[in-house]
Amino acid sequence: MLNKRMGKQTIKLHKPPSIVSTGSIVGPKEGAGPLCSFFDVILDDDLFNEKSWERSESKLQSEAIKIALNKGEVSTADVNYLFAGDLLNQLMSSNYAARATAIPFFGLYGACSTMAESLSLGAMTVDGGFAQKVLCVTSSHFSSAERQFRYPLEFGNQRALTTQWTVTGSGAALLSVQDKPPYITHVTTGKIIDPGIKDVNNMGAAMAPAAADTIIQHFEDTKFSVNDYDLIITGDLGIIGKSIVLDLVQQEGYDIKNIYQDCGVKIFDNEKQDTHAGGSGCGCSAVVFCGYIYSKLKEGSLNRVLLVSTGALHSTTSIQQGESIPGIAHAVTISNT
Repeated sequence: MLNKRMGKQTIKLHKPPSIVSTGSIVGPKEGAGPLCSFFDVILDDDLFNEKSWERSESKLQSEAIKIALNKGEVSTADVNYLFAGDLLNQLMSSNYAARATAIPFFGLYGACSTMAESLSLGAMTVDGGFAQKVLCVTSSHFSSAERQFRYPLEFGNQRALTTQWTVTGSGAALLSVQDKPPYITHVTTGKIIDPGIKDVNNMGAAMAPAAADTIIQHFEDTKFSVNDYDLIITGDLGIIGKSIVLDLVQQEGYDIKNIYQDCGVKIFDNEKQDTHAGGSGCGCSAVVFCGYIYSKLKEGSLNRVLLVSTGALHSTTSIQQGESIPGIAHAVTISNT
């Protein structure tokens, strides 16, 4: 039996699946940010002609799926599995988006780490010979997330400077056995790290130790050096979490500052758009990867990327009961070779 494991938490895929196509759709605020030219669709209205924010978010997923399938010239009947997740109760957005596809469905919850989680499981499924084609999809919506995790928009509360702006958007990636770059070559599965933070308005600090732990473990497992990557990018740590990761990784001897970015920092112009500590949400790393990063990989300006999506695994119930906020980070290596 072929041993694909490397070290404690990483696997090397024997037959790395291709990322055949992606789809990305974002709201007006994201479309006014610095990455606007990389998104497939930018909405004029984040209600998306629906009656609620939640219905709008589910529609975002449906549209991202359609875009990825159309670009890949594939129909839903050709897809073996759909891996999808979001932030809402019982994966509301994903469940209703999946309902319309008739694709066998795995619902995932990794909070904002779900994009890398879906890519991880999708890639392992294809590499293992259990599927020819899979779709990996995640989404978030500023207004639905605010209503569930913080306060309804009508309340008009003042946001703390450590808060991040939940991205309205969805990203979908189509993986296939097709031998065409870019490929998913390695998967490093994160473990829960809890620094004891209880402030729901400081997600970056809560998730940063998990991101640093996964990055360090990835290097230890694979024996890659920092120079083996063109880009290491975390999901949605924002300005505060990004700074913490740099310090924690540096302490273990890995100087990544010249190649390290964060999706939550890149997606908005923080000063002009008043997003405080940056962007967040399942849709953050999803649209930055499916839009910006995938485009750079296809044109060859990036050749090897480590995508590290990060998640805060709290709920409204756990916070009301005084629990701290566990963090998780999953990483995938995407390479043109």
